Amino acid sequence: MNVQTAALILSAVLHTVWGQNPVLSVRPRTAAVKLGETVSFHCRVTSGSQPVQLEWKRSNNQPLGDNVKLGPDGAVLTIANVRLSNQGGYRCIATNAQGKGTITATLTIRQPPKVRVTPSGPLSVRAGESVSLECSVTGKPRPSISWIKQGSETALVSTTTDATASLQVRVMSAEDAGTFVCRAQSREGTAEGRVELRLEGGFPQASVTETDLTAVEGQSVTMHCHATGSPTPDISWSKLRAPLPWQHRASGGILILNNVGRQDSGQYICNATNALGFSEAYVQLEVDSPPYATTLTDETVARPGEALRLQCLAHGTHPIRFRWTRVGGASMSPGGGDHQRRRAEDRAAESNGQRHVQVCGDQSRGL
Repeated sequence: MNVQTAALILSAVLHTVWGQNPVLSVRPRTAAVKLGETVSFHCRVTSGSQPVQLEWKRSNNQPLGDNVKLGPDGAVLTIANVRLSNQGGYRCIATNAQGKGTITATLTIRQPPKVRVTPSGPLSVRAGESVSLECSVTGKPRPSISWIKQGSETALVSTTTDATASLQVRVMSAEDAGTFVCRAQSREGTAEGRVELRLEGGFPQASVTETDLTAVEGQSVTMHCHATGSPTPDISWSKLRAPLPWQHRASGGILILNNVGRQDSGQYICNATNALGFSEAYVQLEVDSPPYATTLTDETVARPGEALRLQCLAHGTHPIRFRWTRVGGASMSPGGGDHQRRRAEDRAAESNGQRHVQVCGDQSRGL
């Protein structure tokens, strides 16, 4: 190898060593901080010919921001009181006589979850209607989303995307209404949004025209019940601790009992029901038996001068009043008795030996 060739080789080696483009490293390459915190990126030239000039630029070519500061030699970039607009990439650019070198650092802002529920409540819903609740969530890292009903931790079935969760609620009764909660969770915290669903309408209220009824066996009885509320309540009839009489007819708020008997006495219940609940009203029915009388014997024979004792039994609904009369209207001798029997004593001598018929009659509740 001659001297000229060796000189060329040495010159090429020295140009490679001393004429290299800048090579950079940065730490950290990525940083995740919360709003309001401070973060710094350190850019270092690992190789390349000197002198080297360093500068920082945003990856999106936007200005660095008024809260971004650079160190004296441009190697350190510091972001104070981080805000959302600072999020993104930052390029460290090194320039020397041979060219440029670039490396990028990335800033991610950790955001606690935020929740927005639409429509906002409270919402009034009619029975049988459905309502769609939409929950929109932001936050980094991406939060998980779920719907629950207040008072329960059981997750409800919803349609979920990366940032939304839709819940369909069908309100059939008061139990279906209430407060529904959208919950977003990440390692940065938990956020909740609430919406209240109210069942529209009025609670049912039942009332009867008469609360106490009295009838005589064989008669017909009609009971009237009225109900208010929204939705319009359905009215039904029942009897306390017994089925309705088999000869009954019910139509809406009217209950008709035909040919009533003593066994039909009792409490009848009018029940008004709608989606909000139910209400009851009561009718007390007493069925009386008409009075009738019987005697222990149809004919009694007495001798003149003997005491005559007649006994009468009255049947029917109490209280019962007794009254004795003589057939033909003749007067009776004084007698005594109690509420169940009446005695009449006549002297045969006073009747001149003639046969007389005495009648026991009864009256019940003025019937």
